[in-house]
Amino acid sequence: MQRLTSRITRTVKASSSLRAFLLKEAPLSSSCWLPERSFSAFSLQQHVQNPQKEAIPGDFLKWGSLGFCRTSRFATGFTPLQPKPLNSIMDLDRAKNRSAEDLASVWDDYHLGRGHIGLTMKAKLYRLLEHRGSDCRYFVIPLWRGSGYTTMFAQVQLPHMLFTGLEDYKAKGTQAAPYFTATFYTEFAESKDLVLIRGDIVFTSKLTDEEAKWLLETTQSFYLNDVRYKQVERFNKEPREFEFKDVLRALDMPIM
Repeated sequence: MQRLTSRITRTVKASSSLRAFLLKEAPLSSSCWLPERSFSAFSLQQHVQNPQKEAIPGDFLKWGSLGFCRTSRFATGFTPLQPKPLNSIMDLDRAKNRSAEDLASVWDDYHLGRGHIGLTMKAKLYRLLEHRGSDCRYFVIPLWRGSGYTTMFAQVQLPHMLFTGLEDYKAKGTQAAPYFTATFYTEFAESKDLVLIRGDIVFTSKLTDEEAKWLLETTQSFYLNDVRYKQVERFNKEPREFEFKDVLRALDMPIM
């Protein structure tokens, strides 16, 4: 038992040393150890290149029980601010000499418990997500809470994703603030087949860390899985044929 404890201690210390070696993080003893949030819902500037100009599909009569009928663009008044550049989070020169597995592990550990979400993906999957996201920018995801679900509205505009509540979008249209945003960093896509993903919860009163992570992973699954992507295509291109209950079935959620 003593040898096991010692081995675990050495592993934790090694992980901490690697994290300190690669990441530009403030000491935990500091009162400001949390990194600044990348996005704000209040002081916003234009940043995304080629902002979306076309209106989202507006004819969703077959699932009108959700009340979705706007044709205005989503979150045009709330595009991402300049995100934290990766070199402000990670020492890129040192990171170049580490394996993709090391970088993924450090990235995930760094964001754990910090009010942010840290994920990674293979470069090939990112390119597929980029291709499909440029063709079908919008989707709806039911987020289960208690005995029912709330519906989230997603905009894919890589290297960013934005999520807001469908009810907020219905009420505020283009002024609906995102609850949650994600940035995809591709600096290691070619050299290490690795894309780093950082999620920022804009309104912690709207989403927990666990909900935000599930929302991001689930949205990606609808874009990356060939069967599920048919629902995304239908939502964007054939709205009259779109059935929200098919999304619920795909997620094994009850049809209410």
